[in-house]
Amino acid sequence: MTSAVLDSSAVLAYLEREPGATVVERYFGDSLISGVNAAEVFTKLVLRGATLDIAKRLFDGLDIAISDFTRDLAKDAGALVAQTKPHGLSLGDRACLALARREHLTVLTAARAWKDVDVGVEIRVIR
Repeated sequence: MTSAVLDSSAVLAYLEREPGATVVERYFGDSLISGVNAAEVFTKLVLRGATLDIAKRLFDGLDIAISDFTRDLAKDAGALVAQTKPHGLSLGDRACLALARREHLTVLTAARAWKDVDVGVEIRVIR
């Protein structure tokens, strides 16, 4: 059974051995990530100097299921802008939250700005 949705910031915290990495690691094998957030992880890795092949190997080794960004998720992510704009959340952030809402799962994030966001899902800031 899937236990959480991972934000790209949580995955990157693990890959970069930042505070909170051990919290994220416990969810590998039974977690989801939005396709939008997976793209963010790949983007950050490549921008930080990894080849696409290395980025793929790093990500594939994490055992995280990638959820397609569907029409319904796109609508929900768009609708979340009014609630999340005051907190500075991005489209990727809203894609993550929309997936968590659809799946009724907790979100793990490293982004402290999410701490006070209320969109009907549990948000766990990992550090």
